[in-house]
Amino acid sequence: MARTLFITGASSGIGAETARQAASKGWNVGLFARSKDKLDTLAAEIGEQAMVLPGDASDLSQQREAVAHLAEAYGGVDAAFANAGTGASVPGAEDGDPEEWETMVHLNVLGLLWTVKAAIPLLRESRGHMVLTGSAAGRKHIKGSVYSATKWFVHGYGGNLAEEMRDWGGRCTVIAPGMVDTPFFEEAKPDKLKPEDVAGAVMYALEAERRANVQEVFVMPTD
Repeated sequence: MARTLFITGASSGIGAETARQAASKGWNVGLFARSKDKLDTLAAEIGEQAMVLPGDASDLSQQREAVAHLAEAYGGVDAAFANAGTGASVPGAEDGDPEEWETMVHLNVLGLLWTVKAAIPLLRESRGHMVLTGSAAGRKHIKGSVYSATKWFVHGYGGNLAEEMRDWGGRCTVIAPGMVDTPFFEEAKPDKLKPEDVAGAVMYALEAERRANVQEVFVMPTD
């Protein structure tokens, strides 16, 4: 029976590429993001293995509804990928924009927690897998970076969640990429990682033997 993966931030970049790679390996994929038109295009490309689930990751009720629809359609949820995130246009404590900080914390921290909260009951049933998008920036100090601090949270929480899920046979992985050439950045980064590199790391963790919990994967550009 095909396994089912719920993905936030699925409309582009790492999320979209993970959906493609998962579907190619036989997974059903729930595509969750605000951009319904992009999700529709991606679902048309993938085919019947994909389900479009428009919504805002910073809203717990919308995530719960989406996960429930996905489980009803495919008979359960085996994994969830909390991938939605955003950065800040102006770095630093003194110059940073408090409104940007609020948006970023709501999505990068609370949005990730909402994915966990929405999916965890179904993952317990399937002894499933939670994947979180961290960052290499979440393992080092970057001058005045609030974004980096939100990713420190992801790494700390990911380890804590892995311990909780271990009690019932579940797994949790933090994927920590360096700079990736995605729409996250206003300018192209052609010499950096590609979304497919990070998606490959997600699939490595998801496809690992049940005896192996791959808790963190760092993927860095060679340049």
